[in-house]
Amino acid sequence: MLNISTDIQPLTTFRRRSSEFLKQIKKSKRPVVLTVNGKAAAVIQDAEAYQRLLDIAARADAREGIRQGLEDVRKGRSRPAEEFFKEFEAKYGLSR
Repeated sequence: MLNISTDIQPLTTFRRRSSEFLKQIKKSKRPVVLTVNGKAAAVIQDAEAYQRLLDIAARADAREGIRQGLEDVRKGRSRPAEEFFKEFEAKYGLSR
């Protein structure tokens, strides 16, 4: 959860006190939003928290791919692999 009083800071403050911010981020595991002219410009976060975010995104992407594949099968937008490979081999003059 984002804490607006500590987790949204001007970039100039971060530049002056970067080591303090890095300690805060490591301890709290919360990202900090850096602003420029009052608008969000960047987000910094702990490397471990970022890796968790990447892992979650990868799992979500895989699940979506599986969901789409199952939907294609349900709607008849698929065919047996053997049929595809026979057609592919014939088209490109390949043999097993």
